Amino acid sequence: MWDMQKYTIDVMIITCIVERGAADDVVEAAKKAGAKAATISFARGTGIRERLGLLGIAIQPEKEIIEIGVHPSRADAVFHAMAEAGKLHLPGKGFIYMTQAVKALTYIPEATDQPQP
Repeated sequence: MWDMQKYTIDVMIITCIVERGAADDVVEAAKKAGAKAATISFARGTGIRERLGLLGIAIQPEKEIIEIGVHPSRADAVFHAMAEAGKLHLPGKGFIYMTQAVKALTYIPEATDQPQP
């Protein structure tokens, strides 16, 4: 039996949806800001594409979804780095949000189980 308390950690989950092909730059920025790893998956979007098409902005339906679990002390820095790298302030570039995990479980080696400032 393993010690559940030892492996449960505080985690903020950052989810970022970007146009296909943009995820690598966003993940690189997140790592430079303190994220350790990321999960990238592929999806297809709908909705805003039709409205932005009226403005002459072509929005591709293919998307990449990036999910990163990060310690709360690093969450804001990682979030802002991802938003900047993804150019999310521009129309049709994507969407980012952060939520707090109620409970998370992963193996963390002894040498790295404390959050780094």
